[in-house]
Amino acid sequence: MSENTDIQSQIAQTVQLLRKKLGVKDKTLAVSIRKAKRLLPRRIYKQALMLANAEQMAAHPKLRLVLDTPKLARASEEVQAHLSGINRADQRLGWFLGMLGGLAFNLLALLALLIIFLRWQGFI
Repeated sequence: MSENTDIQSQIAQTVQLLRKKLGVKDKTLAVSIRKAKRLLPRRIYKQALMLANAEQMAAHPKLRLVLDTPKLARASEEVQAHLSGINRADQRLGWFLGMLGGLAFNLLALLALLIIFLRWQGFI
């Protein structure tokens, strides 16, 4: 019985990590995983999907007996390890620096085209 409760608590912890690290605000793991699909690597997504499928079965007293608890525990640990390693501040900084890099490149390209155009017209 404690293993099943452990699986349910691990699923709840995974939902909490999804809320905290990825900003997905849903009550069930299945809906949270669907919304976070593009933010997760494929391997982690499949592990989380396995947990989401077991979430409904873990709530039922007779169906939870057929769950593969060691496999679900490993999947939960793997998903939680990945989510724990996500740094939201670093992601925001990376996005901002990427945007600034693209803007700087576009301005340099515009300046180069302007110089080429002015030289072609004979102003330089």
